[in-house]
Amino acid sequence: MKSRVISVDCGSSHSLALIRTDEGTTFVVSWGRGEDGQLGHGDPDEKVVPHAIYQLIKAKISEIYCGAEYSVAVSREEMKIYTWGWGDFGRLGHSNCNDAFLPSPIEFLSGVKIKSVSCGDTHTLVITDDGKLLSFGRNQNGQLGIGTTDDSYQPQEVSALHGKFVTAISCGAEHSICCTQEGKVFSWGWGRYGNIGDGETIDRHTPVAVTSLDGLKIEKVACGWRHSMAIDVLGAVYSWGWSKYGQLGHGDKMYVFIIPLDTSIFCYLTT
Repeated sequence: MKSRVISVDCGSSHSLALIRTDEGTTFVVSWGRGEDGQLGHGDPDEKVVPHAIYQLIKAKISEIYCGAEYSVAVSREEMKIYTWGWGDFGRLGHSNCNDAFLPSPIEFLSGVKIKSVSCGDTHTLVITDDGKLLSFGRNQNGQLGIGTTDDSYQPQEVSALHGKFVTAISCGAEHSICCTQEGKVFSWGWGRYGNIGDGETIDRHTPVAVTSLDGLKIEKVACGWRHSMAIDVLGAVYSWGWSKYGQLGHGDKMYVFIIPLDTSIFCYLTT
């Protein structure tokens, strides 16, 4: 039986791959560090080559995601989302902080159609097919966007974005960013280095609009540890936040707190 890899993802020290056979069935393999259960094999052992996660063999998995030391798998057909690994702060969404060495479905999301997932170090974001944004896990800097700094052990809707129809998400280490169907960008969480993009260096506990991108239609977003990026429908890339190593791509190492609209980083490309 032939098979091919259709997606991969990486955590801080482990990896996942989703494989599809010629018959159309899928299975998940994992390898790397297993100390916190992030490999999903029922033990803490390292795996230096890929091993199939037998718990998911018949789960009809369609997407996979890695957090720092935990893992997520989505079954669109079965309308289930599975998590496993390091459970501290509730990042697995199982209503507790326990580590999980085998994948198990998040009961709160059973029967919910999932569009996309993003994993940070210790928090998780989920978009449903109807554009709602849910979050759970650690929240010491407001990265869940729920208006407090209390951790959440199970998914809850980011009510400040209700009705916005979220289309893309990304988790940084301790901040989050999303864009909507209208092309608007919102961000929240840790803001010390300008990574929120609202011109301030304070944390935001609920989503705030990145108004310096008004007039553009953003379709994709991404977070680094302390910096953020966005791509508009024309393919221009904008970046802001921490730039100690030049990671913003602006030709210098200056932090950016408000995004100037005439400085897509493509302006600096050289051949």
